[in-house]
Amino acid sequence: MTGEYQHWETVPTRWKDNDVYGHVNNVVHYSLMDTVINEWMIRTAGFDPAESAAIGLCVESHCEYKAEVSFPDAIRVGLRIGRLGRSSVRWEIGMFRASDGALIAEGHFVHVFVDRRTRRPVEIAGAVRTEMEKLLTP
Repeated sequence: MTGEYQHWETVPTRWKDNDVYGHVNNVVHYSLMDTVINEWMIRTAGFDPAESAAIGLCVESHCEYKAEVSFPDAIRVGLRIGRLGRSSVRWEIGMFRASDGALIAEGHFVHVFVDRRTRRPVEIAGAVRTEMEKLLTP
């Protein structure tokens, strides 16, 4: 299962990530997904979220929880693209406990790229699309 992801980040959990039940709260999982996607976009695809003419808006998100994780565990986050359309992309994310490889959660985000000013859909083009194609699942 871990071989299906083309990009990986290891993220440490923080003391504040644990909730009253003693495990990482669900909102942290969503934050990790969003962070890994956007870090990849900026560092690998050269996306500039502050200046780019087109921006990606999240129109759908989902997370299915498989196991608990708690501070001070680190989380290995795998990223791939399940579908790349003209103006949209479905990011697929797997989260695994770094210490033993246990699957913690699987999720997805769908971004639609729109013109920053008009908010109308625009084509994903250039280096961003070229790099996204490298993450497509076979």
